[in-house]
Amino acid sequence: MTASPEPLPGVPELTILTGMSGAGRSTAARCLEDLGWFVVDNLPPGLLGSMIELAGLTQGSVPRIAVVVDVRGRSFFADLRTALDRLAFLAVDPRVVYLEASDDVLVRRFEGVRRKHPLQDDGRIIDGIGRERALLEDLRGEADLVIDTSELNVHQLRMQIEQAFAGDERTALQATVLSFGFKYGLPVDADLVVDVRFLPNPHWVPELRPLTGLDASVAAYVFGNPDADELLRRYGDVLRLIVPGYLREGKRYLTLAVGCTGGKHRSVAIAEAVGRLLRAEGIETHVVHRDLGRE
Repeated sequence: MTASPEPLPGVPELTILTGMSGAGRSTAARCLEDLGWFVVDNLPPGLLGSMIELAGLTQGSVPRIAVVVDVRGRSFFADLRTALDRLAFLAVDPRVVYLEASDDVLVRRFEGVRRKHPLQDDGRIIDGIGRERALLEDLRGEADLVIDTSELNVHQLRMQIEQAFAGDERTALQATVLSFGFKYGLPVDADLVVDVRFLPNPHWVPELRPLTGLDASVAAYVFGNPDADELLRRYGDVLRLIVPGYLREGKRYLTLAVGCTGGKHRSVAIAEAVGRLLRAEGIETHVVHRDLGRE
């Protein structure tokens, strides 16, 4: 039995940037470049191992490499699993970032720039999107970080990439707590979803209706119900259980979604409280209110 080799000295940190065409890979790649990463666009997966070995010979002059892998190189895409296995043999642990968006958003983006989808062939744009989702399905399931850009503009996407990578310590877990309204749809990039619609709704209190969960009076109303404190206590216990497991399995990012009916009152107040809880546990946490102001 042949022993696995020791990591090459000077081997760079590697991020594989992939996902749906039109979901913002180019924006994410430019952001990583601005953060000091050496970015390679559309590298055939079969060359990943060779590139890492060559970078290791530079004695650390190329410390971080981000590679964009997408369906423009689909003739090479079947080689990706082999390439990842070779990286593991070289003791390289790549981080996989997967960008996606809903079908209707992707269709509008392609129509807006009057571009053909890479897998469209002679069919419609939606046909190409469907083929691409099927092709990338397994890779999405193995991604370290999934970002849904359906509701993000360019600046918001850059902010998420910067938060994930700027000053990153790879052994630490980074959490995003996302409040949302069920009537606007579930966030597809959530790892965990908490439904707080069982709590009394401040919407039915006239003086609280125009306010949000960021207002102290609304938060006091939500947590005036003992079930809210009990939810936070028990969910804190759940998070203390799963966070070490995530780290053991190499998962470095957690997106925890908290939903109520409209994403304005209960979910916002609870999300802020969960964010404080995670920070108190020493976890770098960013709180986002997806549907606040959408009414």
